[in-house]
Amino acid sequence: MLEKLDQTEQKALAELAHLDDEESLLQWRAEYLGKKSTVTEAFTVMRELSKEERPLVGKRANEVRQALESAMEARREAVKQRELMKALETDKLDVTLPGRTPQVGHLHPVTQTMRLIYRIFGDMGFQVYRSREVETDDYNFTFLNMPAHHPARDMWDTFYTNQEGVILRTHTSPGQVHAMREYHPDPIRVILPGMCFRYEQVSYRSEMQFTQVEGLAVGEDITFGDLKGTLSDFARRLFQREVRTRFRASHFPFTEPSAEMDMECFICGGEGCPVCKYTGWLEILGSGVVHPNVLRFGGYDPEKFTGFAFGIGPERLTMLLHQIDDIRNFWRNDLRFLEQF
Repeated sequence: MLEKLDQTEQKALAELAHLDDEESLLQWRAEYLGKKSTVTEAFTVMRELSKEERPLVGKRANEVRQALESAMEARREAVKQRELMKALETDKLDVTLPGRTPQVGHLHPVTQTMRLIYRIFGDMGFQVYRSREVETDDYNFTFLNMPAHHPARDMWDTFYTNQEGVILRTHTSPGQVHAMREYHPDPIRVILPGMCFRYEQVSYRSEMQFTQVEGLAVGEDITFGDLKGTLSDFARRLFQREVRTRFRASHFPFTEPSAEMDMECFICGGEGCPVCKYTGWLEILGSGVVHPNVLRFGGYDPEKFTGFAFGIGPERLTMLLHQIDDIRNFWRNDLRFLEQF
């Protein structure tokens, strides 16, 4: 058996020197180190040998096995390196080079603006209140003082669903009633961010879907002066300097009195451009004192409680902050635009 092991080792090493691929190495291993190999046979016939032969054969069989296994690993590494060098010479792609570092993304510019809005109003004591984007007709219109066939409903081109009375909300104002019904009878100071949808003509300054941040304060002795002071301070904090703003009388069914707040167009410096419709001013929000009927729908007694509400357009604020001249850029997913922020 000792002589057979020596012959097997010499033959195996001689054959191994000529192998040059993984498949032939696997076949070689099966032949010389597998279950039917001479090395395995030596361990099997040990019990048939004399006491003097057993340690000699066992020792030699282990030596042969270890030698063959080491030689095979060395040959396998040599074959691997040869194949790698061949691939480097023929292929255009060097798979050994370090991979490109993944590009780290960042928040969308409108999201950055919304978080800034949260922070500012958070410092003023407002909490963030989330409300749903798919609404009922009652919450979107009726509970906001716009019953069926009310002409004010024509102010919005609404997306209707196949389910009767279910729509995509046209503004974040429905959240006012949700918040009032949840917090009643306690005072309220919340902002309600979210997406809105209107079937409108897309242009430099308007989109079919857009974000809004609704604001609501309800309590005793809240006046229009509180509203104006809050929004003026918000504008100052947002732009970190004194900014020119103006309040224009307006009409919203859910507030009385109502006003729109304009800010000087930073894109044209007040000289007039397509974004501000050549007026020098850009409307950024609508506001007003909460209508008594809306307070009643929310569960509050308008004889005791008053409040103010406003709706901010974060896209337009982002345009002012970064002097962006087309609101459609926010939805085009053009990395050349988004990577600037």
